[in-house]
Amino acid sequence: MDEHTLDAVAELVHSARRVAVFTGAGVSAESGIETFRQPQTGLWAQFDPMELAHVDALRRDPETVTRWYHWRFSKCADATPNPGHEAITRLQRVKREAGGDVQVITQNIDGLHHQAGAEDVIELHGSILRWRCQKTGTMRSIGDVDFSSFPPMSEAGGLLRPDIVLFGEMLPNDALEAAERAVMSCDVFLTVGTSAVVYPAAGYIELAISRGVPTVEINPDVTPMSGAVTHTLRGASGVVMPALLKQCGLLD
Repeated sequence: MDEHTLDAVAELVHSARRVAVFTGAGVSAESGIETFRQPQTGLWAQFDPMELAHVDALRRDPETVTRWYHWRFSKCADATPNPGHEAITRLQRVKREAGGDVQVITQNIDGLHHQAGAEDVIELHGSILRWRCQKTGTMRSIGDVDFSSFPPMSEAGGLLRPDIVLFGEMLPNDALEAAERAVMSCDVFLTVGTSAVVYPAAGYIELAISRGVPTVEINPDVTPMSGAVTHTLRGASGVVMPALLKQCGLLD
């Protein structure tokens, strides 16, 4: 991690009143949650996760798909927030106490930002911790779902599915609008743990750049947006974010 760049980013974050933080799968991976593109193991090794995560698969074989998402939840349930999640929450609290704000926008469905204490998280892809009745639209916590048989059903006789965006489905308008408002009103934009190869991730970075807002990429690897952002900090979020907050004087 370049110390001069860290100093420059710390100064930007420290002086900013409003910060937008966009997080991707890399942040969850640091807590041990596999990405969709990683090979499956055990009983699920024979399935293509990219196909299981498609809305057509849910229509065609709801038993298999809901079993798989229940299995994926068990992976999420065993995970805990890492120092990257905790640093983002700390930054949000400090900024809000000072009259500013940090808006967290995430592509992740695991709820780890919430578990770390972050508030008002914009979940672009929904949450695996909520399940929705396809007949009534009623939401319920995953802890209130009967998984004694698959697919799980509601009392109204509707299929219960995770409240997430499957491939082939549209992202929720309310989340998209909230994310755009956050990007349009921020003084600094941080993209953390995302490859930025798909939209809306790349689009939000481009929007911030078009506004002339300083943009910071925090990622171990080079991404397609690395050459366009104002600063890059190479490293895992669980290392870079605490170091950034320490440099800002927000962590001991």
